[in-house]
Amino acid sequence: MTKPPRSKPLLRDTEAPIRSKPRRQRNPAQPQLLFDPMPDRVEPALAELKAHPPNGDQWSWELKWDGYRLAVHIEPTGVRILTRGGHDWTHRFPDIAEAARALGPATMIIDGEAVVLDEQGRPDFGLLQKSLGASGKAAGRRASDAILYAFDLIYLDGHDLRSVEYRSRRHLLEDTLNGKDGAIRLSETIDADANVLLEHVSGLGLEGIVGKHLDQPYRSGRTGDWVKVKCVESEAFMVVGYEPSTPSPGGFASLVLAAYRGDQLVHVGNVGTGFKESEMIKLRNTLDKLRWKRKQPPVPFVGKSDIVWVEPTLIAEIEFRAWTGDGKLRHASYKGLRERQDNADVYKLD
Repeated sequence: MTKPPRSKPLLRDTEAPIRSKPRRQRNPAQPQLLFDPMPDRVEPALAELKAHPPNGDQWSWELKWDGYRLAVHIEPTGVRILTRGGHDWTHRFPDIAEAARALGPATMIIDGEAVVLDEQGRPDFGLLQKSLGASGKAAGRRASDAILYAFDLIYLDGHDLRSVEYRSRRHLLEDTLNGKDGAIRLSETIDADANVLLEHVSGLGLEGIVGKHLDQPYRSGRTGDWVKVKCVESEAFMVVGYEPSTPSPGGFASLVLAAYRGDQLVHVGNVGTGFKESEMIKLRNTLDKLRWKRKQPPVPFVGKSDIVWVEPTLIAEIEFRAWTGDGKLRHASYKGLRERQDNADVYKLD
C-alpha cells in the first residue's frame, strides 16, 4: 500500500525573511503589456564608506540618517514595511504604515530610513531603539513616533524603476511626496560643496552625509553608486562579555566588544559610557541569561580575569572617535542594541 502524499503546512513562518528574487520577465504571451510585476522584495542599495567626498558635479548629497533602513511596499491589497534583512515590521511602525496608505491608490516601493528625532530635531538612534524596545521579549513593541525619511523610489504604478538613473527616480519621488510633512517625509538633497556640507553637518552633531551618483541605476549591494562620509564613526559590534562593577552590582562597568577578522571574532575593546541606569540593569539581566558555558572565552583575550563572558548574540551600535595602535576602539560610547532582523553588519576588520 502506497503512502499518501505529505500535506503542505497550513501556516507560514512569519519570522522568516522575505527573499529578494531576480526581476521577473514579462509574459511572452502579452508582449505589449506595459506593466512590470511588482517585486516581493528588493535587496537594498548600500553606501560605500569613504574618508572624503568624491569630486565632481555628478553627485547628489543629503544627510546620513541614523536609524533603521526600511522599504515601504504600497499595493491595493495593503502596505508592507520590510527591514533591510527582509522581515515584515509593518506592525512596528503604525504611523508610517498609515501615512503609506494615504499615498494610495498608487502602487510603489519607497526606500528610506526610519528615525526618531530628539528635541533639537536631530535623529537619535537611542530614542528609536528605546521606542522599539530591545531584542527579545520587546520585539513586538511599536515605534509610534518614528518618521520615515524617503530617499529613493524603486517601483511606481506598474513600472520597475531600478534600471532608471537616480536623477529621474529622484524627480518621481519628489512629485510623489509633494511636500508631505507627516510620518513619511522627503529626505532633502542639499545643493552645496560636499566638503563644506560635511563641516556644517559635523558642527550640528550629525553622523555624516550620503552621496548618490545622478546617472546610475538602482543596484543592490555596495557598488560605489552610493557613498557615505562620516563625521563621527558609528558601527555595530558583537557583545561578548561584561566587566562587573563593584559600585553597581546590578549593572556592569563596561561591555566587552568584538569584531570579525575573517570568520573569527576578535576583541576590539570595551565600552563603559552612554548607558542609562535603568537600561544598564535590563541589559545586565539579558547578558546573565547568555552566559558562556565553555572553558575558553569566545575571543582571544589577554587582560583582566574577572570578565563575565557571554554567547555572541547581542549586537551593539557603538560611536567612537578613532582606533588605537593595537586595534582597540578609542572614546567608545554605547548608542543602543541592533536587532538581528535589521540585518546589521558586525564590523569587519581589514
